Amino acid sequence: MESHLEKILFLAFTESGALSNAALEALGAAIELKASVGASLSVGLIGETTREAADSIANCGADKFFAVSGGDFAQPRYATDASAAEAICRAAEPTIVIAASGSRASRALPGTAFRVGGRIDTHLTAINAANGQISVTRWFYRQRMEGTFSRAPRPWFLLLDSGCHAAIAGAAGSASVENITANISPRTTVEGVVVPRTGQQTIRPEAKLLFVTGAGWTKKQKDGQQHAVEAETIILNFLAQSQASLGSSKSLVDISGEGQAVLQFLTHLNQVGQTGATPRHPKGLSSCCHGEEPHVVGWRFINERRAINLDANCGWARGKADVLYVADAFEVMRKLNALLETKTLAAAK
Repeated sequence: MESHLEKILFLAFTESGALSNAALEALGAAIELKASVGASLSVGLIGETTREAADSIANCGADKFFAVSGGDFAQPRYATDASAAEAICRAAEPTIVIAASGSRASRALPGTAFRVGGRIDTHLTAINAANGQISVTRWFYRQRMEGTFSRAPRPWFLLLDSGCHAAIAGAAGSASVENITANISPRTTVEGVVVPRTGQQTIRPEAKLLFVTGAGWTKKQKDGQQHAVEAETIILNFLAQSQASLGSSKSLVDISGEGQAVLQFLTHLNQVGQTGATPRHPKGLSSCCHGEEPHVVGWRFINERRAINLDANCGWARGKADVLYVADAFEVMRKLNALLETKTLAAAK
């Protein structure tokens, strides 16, 4: 399709009336693509309230703003989300739809693409344009191969992974929004939301630091005893003070099935590696894991990697970490927690 015919739609689901950082990153990619191919740009917002979100990006360069809002769209549901996205797409008539690759969009937009006769690609890491041709980039085979491709069918839905593009900033104003009505017939009812206490939050996608734990935390220590309870205290204390995100090796999240001591707050959602997540944080600190290749795959996009391990010949020492601290993780993290506590107390005075 010729570039001058492209019509871009940025689509986002609001969170408490606002846009997430991942959504602002996707909008940044949409604005960049608009400039590259000379396309028009529309914004579509879905949520309980959308005014705050629309005004926060009013000066982003969009030609039109569309919104589907109301109590029916407060919580993620496939029936309501897909219908709302379909209504916006039929009003905007885009050829390219760009959204952040979050759980809500990933669930609803494939069905939306089918309803409007389009195609969809998820977990993209880049959206490019050269000589009027739009192409996208993503990883295949557990981030071992990178591929770039394009599609001719339109509309083409593009879901961009977080951390792959700079978020826009300073585009607030007063947006003129066209409210769209969606035909909905949900089969499910959201009766409430159960969330963990703030102190239990361990997964923070936008944290500056990823702290990864390995099975060494639950093994016998130099005194011949296991100290899993103390390990939990040390790790949770560090997470609370640093606001880091917590990752784990597969061996540690699977260890409960082996009848060994476990860290109670870990789940497979924390797993980083070939069979887990591939997070994108500026810095990463690994502790008590050996830097095996399947695990290191999950660190591919961490800019600065450091590790703590008593074994000077572990996998992290073989070019997989920028810095390896050959030391006892219990002792290092106790000292680090003490330093963070001193810093916090000094700042409070």
